[in-house]
Amino acid sequence: MKIMIRRSAEGVLSAYVPKKDLEEPIIEQESLHLWGGAVTLANGWRLQLPEMSAETSLPITIEAKRLSED
Repeated sequence: MKIMIRRSAEGVLSAYVPKKDLEEPIIEQESLHLWGGAVTLANGWRLQLPEMSAETSLPITIEAKRLSED
């Protein structure tokens, strides 16, 4: 799914899912540099992000995969 990741003025990362008109803060990330790992949104969704350079600037629209809930 296409999502947009941005950082607010306060430094909080969030993900916006246009098809769902949903914007949620990212509350947990597996990778120190965000990219290439899974993130957890405040609503409980887990998304797998693609590998990208740690210097990738935000905001950015990417293709992420929603992980199934265990």
